[in-house]
Amino acid sequence: MPFSEILAARTRDALARRTDIAEQRMFGGLCFLMRGHILVGVRRDSLLARLGEDEAAKALKKPFVTQFGAPRRPMKGWVVIDPEGLDTDRQLASWVEKAVAFVETMDPK
Repeated sequence: MPFSEILAARTRDALARRTDIAEQRMFGGLCFLMRGHILVGVRRDSLLARLGEDEAAKALKKPFVTQFGAPRRPMKGWVVIDPEGLDTDRQLASWVEKAVAFVETMDPK
C-alpha cells in the first residue's frame, strides 16, 4: 500500500526549518533522515517515529500508539502513531520534535 502523500507533505512542513533533513523511500514508505539516521517515516497513513526507549515507553501508553516492528521482534525505541494521533499539525509537530530531540543525541553517520 502506498504512503499518504498528504501526511508526507505535512511532515515536510513540520521539518521545513531544518536544513539537515533528507528523504528516502524505505519500509514501504517514505523516511526522513537527519544526520544520516532515520528520524520519522510515513507508512500508509501512519507515522513511524524514532523516540528512544524512554520516550517510546511513555508514548506507548497512548491509545493510538503501537510498537514498531514484527510482533516477535519489536524495534526498541520506535513507535507507530496512528492517524488519530496526527489529526492536527500541532500533534504531528510534537511527534517530530520528540524524534528530533532523540536523534540529536546520536553521533552523525
